[in-house]
This record gives sequence, structure tokens and C-alpha cells, in this order.
Amino acid sequence: IDMASESVGGQILFATDDFFAPAENLIKSDSPRFKEHEYTEFGKWMDGWETRRKRIPGHDWCIIKLGIQGVIRGFDVDISYFTGDYAPRISIQAAHLEGDKDAQMPQRGERMGAAATPQELAAVAELNSNNWDYLVPMTELEPGKPASGHNYFLVNSQQRWTHIRLNIFPDGGIARLRVYGIGQKDWTATDPKEPLDLVAIAFGGACVGFSNAHFGHPNKMIGVGPPKSLADGWETARRLDRPPILENDENGVLLLSGCEWAVFRLAHPGVITQIEIDTKYFKGNSPDSCKLDGCVLTTQEEEDMIRQKWELPGHKWKPLLPVTKLSGSESHTFDSLTLELQDVITHARLTISPDGGVSRLRLRGFPSSICLLRPREKPILRFSVKAGFRSNL
Repeated sequence: IDMASESVGGQILFATDDFFAPAENLIKSDSPRFKEHEYTEFGKWMDGWETRRKRIPGHDWCIIKLGIQGVIRGFDVDISYFTGDYAPRISIQAAHLEGDKDAQMPQRGERMGAAATPQELAAVAELNSNNWDYLVPMTELEPGKPASGHNYFLVNSQQRWTHIRLNIFPDGGIARLRVYGIGQKDWTATDPKEPLDLVAIAFGGACVGFSNAHFGHPNKMIGVGPPKSLADGWETARRLDRPPILENDENGVLLLSGCEWAVFRLAHPGVITQIEIDTKYFKGNSPDSCKLDGCVLTTQEEEDMIRQKWELPGHKWKPLLPVTKLSGSESHTFDSLTLELQDVITHARLTISPDGGVSRLRLRGFPSSICLLRPREKPILRFSVKAGFRSNL
């Protein structure tokens, strides 16, 4: 997951200079573009962050507040199209800031042609970012091809990070910064009476397998906030094995043999009590029907299933939602079949028939403190529920 992307709430808090192009371009969700003959009043139009040629001591840097807080696995420093003006060296620092320590940062507004003001410099000094931990030491960048200038850096850290400082030495341009990792939530601070979205990408949920993602990856279904457009969801290609003439059963569900599916690892093992499937924006291309199943897998079993393309024996899957008719551009909310609060799961599989698009999947329920990452000698795991617990649902 790109934890810094604007699509998940990533935000530029500060930059020393934005003369040719603002730092906000770093966290755009789309790929960088190039317009050969386009210029601004400050110089060549560039799709990235580009500072002026420095003529004073120091170097340029910016601070990004991650939209998803969690464990960072690696970075992609992309200098595509910055062929003669990319930053020759970078380093990356990170911090875990509690609460609203960055709340005093001034709003950035329109930045092109500007440098940091004394007010901004005073505010950012309170963050003490010079002393943040280094995840990438000072390193030279390799230009690569003009349209593909990716520089990848692996990170070996298990800490939870909230902010990133990107340093460029001494100046220049960067097209995109991707901060790849996994969301992480402090589950001890949650209200045990309030159901949570256990598959949310911001908490650590992730798609670990799918049959088709021709128009959109399933991870978009568990994204932050409401869907923004037709592009903000999972959409498959039309199945080529659809029959020439379609028929339905007595319940109005199409009689089809084919389907598409996506498997998700929950952010935390738990019991699913409510299921939301939103097809907003999918008006003429929503699925006819869907179903949801859950199971318990250890880390090793998940790795085995990924290698086997999720050919999981049917007896391991527990039904959470039976085959259910869907409508286009509508939010559907269902009660799970596990209302007795007994079936703890670690993974969920959404199956749609025959194909189509879903904008959001929310699996609300209660995290379980039972350790589930043990060998599967016992097929059923149960836990007791205190008196009065169900009345709080």
C-alpha cells in the first residue's frame, strides 16, 4: 500500500522550496506525465516537486504526513522525466508523532514560485525533524529511462511511523515518492463495545489474492473514506464464458457458472457481524450477485495458498453471506451469518457473479484476542461472550 498517497489522505506539511513545482505532486496517485511544450511563469512545467537552483547554504527537504500510519517496507523515489534536473542524492527519515504535534503547521495554499516563510520555518522547527530516524541514508539516485526513473529502497523496520522527511541534496526535482507498507492500528485503544471495520486498509487489511483485476485492484475496495469515482474500486473484465442468452432462477439471480473473487487478510482476527458492499458509481457494470466466506489460516498456510492460487479446500471456508442479489450504484448492508459471535476468522473471500465492479467492502465486527496463528488441529475455535454483550451490538 502506498501509505503517503493523496488517495489515502497523505499530506505535505512543509517544503523548503516549491519554485518550479510544488511538493504536493510527490504524493499524487497517478503516474507522472510530461508536457513537452508547456511552461509556467516560473519555468518548465514539471509533474513532480522541483526546487530552484540553490544559491544559499543548505539543502532542500519536505515533510509528509502519512495517510495510513504503519510499518514501512520500502520506498520508490521516482525521477521520471527529470532528465537534467533531478536531485542527485536523497535521504529519508521517519518519525512516530503522538497526537496532533503537527497541528501548528501553517496551511500551505498555492506554492509554486515560493520558498518557506520564516513563520513556516519556525513551526517546522518544533517537530525537530533533524533528529528523526534514518530509514534511507544519503544515497545517489540513478536516472534510468526518461519515462521510468524508479529508485527502490528496502526498509527493515518493525516500528509504526506517522511522518516522513524527504531530503534532497542539494536541490532539484523528484516526480513521485511512494511509501510502501502496511497499516497498523493500536487495537488496545479501541472500544470493545463498538464494531470496527476489520478489513480496512488503514488498519492493516490487505488483498492477498484475486481472480481478475482488469480495471481496478481489489485493495481499492478497502480504501480510506467513501469511493471517489468509478476508478476507485475493484472492477473485473467481462467474462468470456457468459452464455449467449442469460436466464435467472426463481430468486432473480442469474444462472451462471463463472465468477470472480478476491481474498483479504483481515487487519486483526475477529468475528464479522455486519457486511457492507457498496457498488456506488458502478451503474451499468455492477455484479449480479455476491457471496462472502471466511476462514482461519496461519501465516504459513496463507503463503502456501498464494503459491497455489488460492485453491483452498471448500470445507475450510465458512459462509458469512449467502448468494445475494446486488443493485447498481447502491450501498448494501447485511447481517453476517455469525451473529452468535462464535466464528473467528483471519481471512475473507468476496465472490461476485459473473463479473463487474464493487467500490467498497466493509467487514465490521469485533477483534478477537485468541491466538489463531497455530496449527490447524482443531477446525472450530470458540470463545465465550459475557452477559449483556449482544445487547450492545
